[in-house]
Amino acid sequence: MAVPASSLAAGVLILLAAANLCAQGRGGGAPGAPLAAKAAAPVDITGYWVSLVTEDWRYRMSTAPKGDFAGVPLNPAGRDAANKWDPTKEEAGDQCKAYGAGGIMRMPGRLHITWQDDNTLKVETDAGAQTRILNFRPTQAPGGDWQGVSVASWDLPGTPMARGGFGRGPAGNIGGSLKVVTTKMKPGYLRKNGVPYSENAVVTEYFDRFNVPNGDTLLMVITEVDDPMYLTTPFWTSTHFKKQNDASGWNPVPCSPK
Repeated sequence: MAVPASSLAAGVLILLAAANLCAQGRGGGAPGAPLAAKAAAPVDITGYWVSLVTEDWRYRMSTAPKGDFAGVPLNPAGRDAANKWDPTKEEAGDQCKAYGAGGIMRMPGRLHITWQDDNTLKVETDAGAQTRILNFRPTQAPGGDWQGVSVASWDLPGTPMARGGFGRGPAGNIGGSLKVVTTKMKPGYLRKNGVPYSENAVVTEYFDRFNVPNGDTLLMVITEVDDPMYLTTPFWTSTHFKKQNDASGWNPVPCSPK
């Protein structure tokens, strides 16, 4: 049966009006205005988190002997640098080499993640008392320190059910990842026993939140370190944290080279 043209036109007008109201509600202002990163967050990763050491216990909970770099795809230059490691020479000023952007997330301890402003996340670690600034807007920060310059973005799933509901935040938002690309950092260590990365390394991370059936909330950080100076291929790790209800156990301590 044919549908009258007047009915079709009315239906189109209703759909357009609904879309316009929805856009205004998302933006909180003029239609088409870009959302700030905080408002656009598909998941909430703020709060206190404690690390769960589910892999590489030997290298994360203790300092391995010199020359033990199993699992890291070092090239000859990387192996040579690792074999020259001497922690006694780092106590005077380079004791934070293992606490830079390339290695800090692997340190056992706690994270405190907050919004510094609507377009900047701050990640504080009690291990080494480090602070990472994750910028969602272009920045002219010069870098050159342990944490370098980190550019963040929301990496959304292809469909609302791509993560099976596990990534939904407290407001029921569909899942997604926080993607962070870090450059311009001081050379440091992937592991405390001198396994190196250079100042030209690129560290790419994906932060994923999971609400698991037992009621716990987990944060998984998948990290890729790309550094042709010392690595034959990118070095991948996955690091896990459990959400805490409060600041219990939070205890920032200085870097230690051993």
